[in-house]
Amino acid sequence: MLEHPPANTTLVVLATYNELANLPELTDEIFRHAPDVHVLVVDDNSPDGTGRWCDQRAGSDRRFHVLHRPGKLGLGTATIAGMRYALEHDYAFVLVMDADYSHHPRYVPELRRGMEFAAPQGPVDVMIGSRYLPGGGIEGWSWRRRWTSRAVNRYFGWWLRLPVSDISGAFRCYRTSVLRRLDLAAVRARGYAFEEEILWWLQRHDARFAETPIVFADRRRGVSKVDCREAWSACWNLFVLGLRGRFSRSYPVRNPPAETP
Repeated sequence: MLEHPPANTTLVVLATYNELANLPELTDEIFRHAPDVHVLVVDDNSPDGTGRWCDQRAGSDRRFHVLHRPGKLGLGTATIAGMRYALEHDYAFVLVMDADYSHHPRYVPELRRGMEFAAPQGPVDVMIGSRYLPGGGIEGWSWRRRWTSRAVNRYFGWWLRLPVSDISGAFRCYRTSVLRRLDLAAVRARGYAFEEEILWWLQRHDARFAETPIVFADRRRGVSKVDCREAWSACWNLFVLGLRGRFSRSYPVRNPPAETP
């Protein structure tokens, strides 16, 4: 059984499906930039042996953990599984990033530092790595893909009334005391719409957001898991979510708001 981590420990969550080409180097880079964090890989039974490598690494490094799932169940459910793990094991923060090197570990310290400073209205609850702040950017995408991403972010940011520049980016650090306020079972998105939906729920529980610029780089190795069908499904889910926010003020609460440590 995993011992409870030291106070204020951050759990880095990586959702994987066939990321053996990236994961070993990425893990080393995470620990190089943040040697005190723990890493949890949520692997969806990758055929390329990602899960087996994780078992070997976990056997030799107490900071590294793996959660095996029976099949490809979606990015959203993998992220929620990582969040539940962080809550069950009393981590103070959970930092989520992509496992394909599109989110470089050099930004991990800045995301963590952001949780230490107070926004005008109080301590930050979610620190977001943004591609769309000055100093941020995207490498390796065509101009059309960049334009589409920016347009979708602006439209759904307005539609969902989210006060951040990058609502779809997954590179984030969450304060677990705020996640405890949510009923995570109420989050419906299983795929990429999860990133927007979790912010939508958090805002309704008075979470405080801040952002720091990052440069997103297209994956170095392996095959992208995004397809057009899933992208259109995500857009539809977010449209419905926005309607729900306009016509309903009720939302499930797991616990009364807790004091932020």
